[in-house]
Amino acid sequence: MIVTPINRLHYKHITMNKISPLADIEILEHDEKNPENCLKAMKAVQDSLYVINGKWKLPIIVSLTFGDKRFNEISRDIPKITDRMLAKELKELELNKLVTKIKRDDDTNILVYALTPYGKTLDNAIQELYKWGLNHREKIKEDY
Repeated sequence: MIVTPINRLHYKHITMNKISPLADIEILEHDEKNPENCLKAMKAVQDSLYVINGKWKLPIIVSLTFGDKRFNEISRDIPKITDRMLAKELKELELNKLVTKIKRDDDTNILVYALTPYGKTLDNAIQELYKWGLNHREKIKEDY
């Protein structure tokens, strides 16, 4: 079950038919004769995008790939994000188990945010998006 926040007080629950992530590994093999594979692939991509979609979630995740950070450090990394929006997005990322809060072991009571091991599984996808983004930017420059 994936928990997807709709707003601060209510949550929409999406129940998945298959629990094992290994059960659908072959869905990316494009079998034109089996439209069911296409539907499975679309559902998996939609689930992924639902968790990381929005203007701020990926920038927050990218910021945390460079190390654990305090709230204000993340805020400085991401121009134009408001503190309220950052707090909301961090809470949603925590609910989806991508980000965690860690209290440092000293007397200062400092909280830092970090990617969870599950959140770090997005590293390869972010690297591919980075490469694609650079290539796309060059492609667009060539056309103009």
